[in-house]
Amino acid sequence: MTLPRFTILYLIYGLVLAGVAAALPVLFPNTRLLVDKFWLLFGFVGGLTYIAYLTAYIGIKMDPQAGVVAIMGSIVLKMIFSMAFVLIYSLNSKEKGVVFALNFFSLYLLFSFFEIYSLLCNLRHQNK
Repeated sequence: MTLPRFTILYLIYGLVLAGVAAALPVLFPNTRLLVDKFWLLFGFVGGLTYIAYLTAYIGIKMDPQAGVVAIMGSIVLKMIFSMAFVLIYSLNSKEKGVVFALNFFSLYLLFSFFEIYSLLCNLRHQNK
């Protein structure tokens, strides 16, 4: 998968997720499903995932033999930045932690699934 193709598919995927997130408060008006700064969280996880994919993609293209190291490095950096974000947000927020944890981990997993699927598509083409 080329980088422009990934970018287009990633934007479509992000817009679908944003649409679902925007529809949740409308569908469940009496239940608090999103944290106050959900869109900051959404942008951070989405941007971080794109940067992690870009790092892994460049690493795979530069040296396919060291591509696994690039993939693991991007995943570790994404995890470190995510933990730092959670720490900073938790220290500065007075909200309940359960809603934030559910929002953060659902976004992290959904964006990570798309990233991993795209990376596997790149690796699959190398094996042929």
